[in-house]
Amino acid sequence: MRILIIDDEESIRRTLTVLLEGLGHEITCASNGAAALKELDKAQFDVAFLDVKLDNENGIELLPDLLRGNVHMDIVVFTAFASIESAVEAMKAGATDYLAKPFTPEQIRQLLRKVGKTRQLEGRVANLESRLSSVTPPADHETVEPSMQRAFHLSFTVASTSASVLLLGESGTGKSVMARAIHERSAQKDNAFVTISCPSLSGELLESELFGRVKGAYTGATNDSWGKVAVADGGTLFLDEIGELPLDIQPKLLRLLQEREYERVGESKTRRANVRVIAATNRNLETAVREKTFREDLLYRLNVVPIHIPPLRERPRDLKRMAEGYLKFFGAQCGKKLNGLSPEADTALQRYAWPGNLRELRNVIEHAVIFAGSSRIELADLPDKLSQPGARGEGNGVQVGMRVSLEEIENEHIRRILAQTTTMEEAAHVLHISRATLYERKKKLSP
Repeated sequence: MRILIIDDEESIRRTLTVLLEGLGHEITCASNGAAALKELDKAQFDVAFLDVKLDNENGIELLPDLLRGNVHMDIVVFTAFASIESAVEAMKAGATDYLAKPFTPEQIRQLLRKVGKTRQLEGRVANLESRLSSVTPPADHETVEPSMQRAFHLSFTVASTSASVLLLGESGTGKSVMARAIHERSAQKDNAFVTISCPSLSGELLESELFGRVKGAYTGATNDSWGKVAVADGGTLFLDEIGELPLDIQPKLLRLLQEREYERVGESKTRRANVRVIAATNRNLETAVREKTFREDLLYRLNVVPIHIPPLRERPRDLKRMAEGYLKFFGAQCGKKLNGLSPEADTALQRYAWPGNLRELRNVIEHAVIFAGSSRIELADLPDKLSQPGARGEGNGVQVGMRVSLEEIENEHIRRILAQTTTMEEAAHVLHISRATLYERKKKLSP
């Protein structure tokens, strides 16, 4: 933790600093209230040790000012003139605990253990509240498909270790759900599960989000930030779409994986973090290594246990059960009691190619529940792409191994990639062709 010691006696500051640094904490000292407030303007602290008598100042009267910009900081008041009245006054003013001088090293250790445990519980509550507020359907860990059974077996076996995991699969196959399932079965389960979406921010902002920053590190950095690595310390850091991680950040992630060390943006101080890393990608990282857009040594560190999550079109025997699970969930949300799918609707789901995988299935069932006018889902309740005559999904459901031409297979693949990506540039990158070539191929695709 980052700890601020506020005491006018140099011997107390020095003794407490040696003790706390020996326990692995980062220490800053201040001899009076003005100096303490100046330090709090520069950085955030987890804990402050505050002396009641600071020369001509009353430490308890200083408490509201200390907490004004640091509402999550725990303040421990200590004094050589302990009394019940001053303890009550300190707690009313916002102190977390009260300690009489002289104190022993064991008292300090116990106090910080208590603070740390409270913070851990607060983090778990915040994590649970975040998950509940998202109101998502429960995770489905059942399957009758051998390929998915293997994915679950590998995931749940590696969960109990500290090994890095690389989840591979198309967009929407449930890689983030699998990452959380691994975390919940790991030794880190009581600590934070923190997600970073690698394509979501520019390189500079992504580095700041990941490793933290100091005030003034770059234009717009108006305050300190600890970063997601610090938040995930002791827990799991999930790097979604790791294939999009900018090349200049990759050595810093490699250092975190190898040395458990990192530095905040704009700061030279080396920090340590014990995080379990799970990464996911829909890209071929070996191809990215050959193209020099992804570091080979980073791939080796991430790819300790690779796990392939199969697409939904390769899980036909799971489809109906998952659809009915979503149906039950969204039916309850909408206040509708639905008794499954009509034979026609079921057939339409089975014939569709599902380029968007589980994410698309969820959206289709939610759409159907909203428009359902009877006690079951009818064909007309499904989106047009499934309910129109002859609909079989993107590219009319052409699959590898069918008795079709190579051009039809290529066209089907192009359609699916276009459906999964947001720009022509991104689609061209996935297909490893130029945008001009992609435009020409797209013109020739049948509507």
